This record gives sequence, structure tokens and C-alpha cells, in this order.
Amino acid sequence: MVGINFFKKNKDKPQDLEGVLSYVQKLENKIGEMSKELSVVREMAESSIQKVGVIRFNPFKGVGGDQSFAIALLDSKNNGFVISSIYMREGGRIYTKPIKDGKSEYALSEEEEKAIKKAIG
Repeated sequence: MVGINFFKKNKDKPQDLEGVLSYVQKLENKIGEMSKELSVVREMAESSIQKVGVIRFNPFKGVGGDQSFAIALLDSKNNGFVISSIYMREGGRIYTKPIKDGKSEYALSEEEEKAIKKAIG
């Protein structure tokens, strides 16, 4: 990496055309490196979780509160997964299903679909 600090005053300012051209070349190299790094960061950002939708619900009407939930975690292209937790007095169950383009190859509960729609917005 070229060690150029854009915010530091440079005591060794170019004195002639050759010095200016050398300095400009260093700047071009640094900008090229930063552009490559930015591309990598953009790729990472697109595949990172960006959208979240949470739905709390009671699967057993009249018994207990909204202790169960469905949460959708999606990237910029609506890929990710949905996690569902069903709470019962005897214990709980947790399920996960992959999501591709906002849909799943597995059957989704009403609450899971709502969580996905909420995440997508």
C-alpha cells in the first residue's frame, strides 16, 4: 500500500514537474486500491443481514401470552432465513427455514410469512 495521508500536511511538496507527476501517480495508485477495497465492502454489505422482521404470537388461543415468535433475517436480495419458536408449558420448539428471493421451498406458517413481509417492508 502507498502510504499517503490525505489529511497530513506534506512538508515535501513537489518542487518540479517530475515531482508533481510522481505525486499524482501515487494518488492514482491509492485511489485504485481504495476502489478495489470499496468493491469488496459492497459485496460483503449486499450479502449481510439488512432486513429484520419479528412477529410475536400465541399459538394456543386463550392459554398464556405471546411467548412464541417468528423472526426473518434477510440480505439485500431477500435471501436468508426465518426462525420460529413455539412456546408451550411442556417446553419449546425451534424451527428454521431458508429463504431465497423472499420465498421458501418449505411450507411457511402465517406468522413466518408475516415476518418475511415485515422484513421486506
